[in-house]
Amino acid sequence: MPRARGRRPAGSHTREDIAAAAKRQFAELGYPRTTLRGIAREADVDTRLVTHYFGSKQNLFVTVVDFPFEPETIVDELLVEGPQHVGHRLAALVVETLDEPEALQTLTGLLRAAASEDEAAELVQRFLTERLLTPLIRLLGGDRAELRSAMLGAGLTGYIFARYVVRLPGLAQADPDVVVGAIGPSMQHYLTGDFEPSTSA
Repeated sequence: MPRARGRRPAGSHTREDIAAAAKRQFAELGYPRTTLRGIAREADVDTRLVTHYFGSKQNLFVTVVDFPFEPETIVDELLVEGPQHVGHRLAALVVETLDEPEALQTLTGLLRAAASEDEAAELVQRFLTERLLTPLIRLLGGDRAELRSAMLGAGLTGYIFARYVVRLPGLAQADPDVVVGAIGPSMQHYLTGDFEPSTSA
């Protein structure tokens, strides 16, 4: 018997179909231009089912997003030239990754979501600190791994916001090699530099 006209009801694959539609649209349209209504239309469901399964747009994005790289696979690459060059290589990795439109959409979308959604903030925190920065710092033998990781995370997220979201004049148009040369030393300090309190005379 033919199905009645209108959106299909919830079924065994509805959640998966919504997730697949969301993943494709976030990748192709970016976070700002993707809407729950558009995702529902592609998945052939009522918009209320999207919110039923995933809640907000931010939570849906966090659920379906794929990071542009796996942190566990790049640590050896960052260390290949020795501890004294890790900051420069980390800065280069971030800048080069964000030159890819899909990676840029993913990371800026995550940061936007993290600003207003606890789940997104926790995802970004785990990705940056638990999976990438803290393990890297421990391999380098640095003390205060948690503080160093937090400082690195603050520097990286601040850079992404300033260059790609706020688009600060000067930084937004800067040559990638210039940016790497500028932020690499600060990354290196957070990784291996002296974290002892300064003393005044």
